[in-house]
Amino acid sequence: CTCSTEPQNHRDTEPQNHRTTEPQSHRTTEPQRVEKIRFSLDTFPCSPAAHVWELWIVDPDLVLLRGIFKLKKKSHDVLLTRTRLTWTPIVPETPTGALLLKDVFAVRVKRRRAAGQQTGGAVLGLALFCGRRRGRRLEEETLHLNNASVEHTHTWFNTVKELLAASKRPRSLKVLINPCSHKKEAVHIYRAHVAPLFKMADIHTDITITEKKGHALSVLKECKLDEFDGSVLVCVGGDGSVAEVCHALVLRAQLDAGSPETPERATLPLGIIPAGSTDVVSCSVHGVRDPVTAALHIILGHLQQVDMCSFSSLGRLVRFGFSAMFGFGGRSLALAEKKRWMSSSRRREYALVKTLAKLRPEECELSFLPAKKTDGNLSEQRISIMSIPCLSPHVPRGLAPNTRLANGSAALIAVGNTSRSEFIRHLKRFSSSSGQFSFSFVEAHAVSAVRLRPRALTGWPEEENEEEGESKSTPIIQSERAFPWNIDGELVEIANEVLVR
Repeated sequence: CTCSTEPQNHRDTEPQNHRTTEPQSHRTTEPQRVEKIRFSLDTFPCSPAAHVWELWIVDPDLVLLRGIFKLKKKSHDVLLTRTRLTWTPIVPETPTGALLLKDVFAVRVKRRRAAGQQTGGAVLGLALFCGRRRGRRLEEETLHLNNASVEHTHTWFNTVKELLAASKRPRSLKVLINPCSHKKEAVHIYRAHVAPLFKMADIHTDITITEKKGHALSVLKECKLDEFDGSVLVCVGGDGSVAEVCHALVLRAQLDAGSPETPERATLPLGIIPAGSTDVVSCSVHGVRDPVTAALHIILGHLQQVDMCSFSSLGRLVRFGFSAMFGFGGRSLALAEKKRWMSSSRRREYALVKTLAKLRPEECELSFLPAKKTDGNLSEQRISIMSIPCLSPHVPRGLAPNTRLANGSAALIAVGNTSRSEFIRHLKRFSSSSGQFSFSFVEAHAVSAVRLRPRALTGWPEEENEEEGESKSTPIIQSERAFPWNIDGELVEIANEVLVR
């Protein structure tokens, strides 16, 4: 955009000494295709002079480079613009393919090298690495552009490299790996499937392998987040690891903002590499449980806002999380935690059968504030509260299929008193496509707040404590008895009423 001043009576004529300059980034080897808009703006009604402005609008489809490459042994005319790469076979004259540069994450010069040769070699052309969507998955693909001209190939390589560097994508990552996640495969999953992609995309990584529960929380509390400006935090682990990191990010945002009572949005985006047993959060965000898909989302800079819940008791924050279960879900997890020596699948089956054998409703008072203007009360329920759909390989549609990732509300699912057989029918419906809420004893609400108050501090049945022969862990809120909660797959014992927002 340029401006010149000219006499009022010559407003409609081209200024003689007018010079226009074109931004350096817009120059190419071919003439620019631009549109010029020229108009006048009077500075004062009685002023004898006026400003004449010329706006140069660059065509987004302007061809930056054009050349001939071989694709699959056939010659193609290849065009590069600021937004895409297109190619057309020399004969016939019909376009056969296109690749958006927003899907490209790396470019390399291909060379012919002898066995054991590390550097040099004859230039063969370019290789563009991109992420292609296959259903819900993202898969790595390579586009080969063959051309033996060294100058021609390097011109294209440098231009594509500059375009990728100008995109808003992470250039550094802080990676937290939980080595004990699931079958202790997190480190292997990262090194085998994720690290090569980060290296190919020229992303710098700073890796911390956590040593104990709460290690990630302490790291994020003590580190200086301003040092991670322009970077992304990556968590490699299961739902427990993801919940711990998310809790730490939101808690740190509160402390930095000086508002311990009001939740703040986390300042760093979080990338999730699934390496757990169910990976509910990763499945809900990505739609699939796949480390390559998750890594490509991180590399390409894809962002998705996700709602979280705060859990507090007696005015004290317990933690932040995505989902919570009280009653059946909490008691079955408590039994499973006492059999940590079992395999995860066997431990889960044992806890499920044992809890079903002693199935009973919880004596509690439940009040909630729906997302709309009404309110409600329930009692003697088995409760689930979820801010995300909670998809997993075992529950393809999710435990809360009607909620969304960032709609500002959570799903409240309350299961009333019913027979064991009917409750089992309800559970089996979660593994099918639909129908899990089509029972008279099941209620589902979209809520913004939930308050759950136990009617009596009965806590753990005495027969369960004697049978297991183990003492329960220390409750979060101290009291004689405590109730087990399943919050993001972690056992949390709370002895008083709980407020969820």
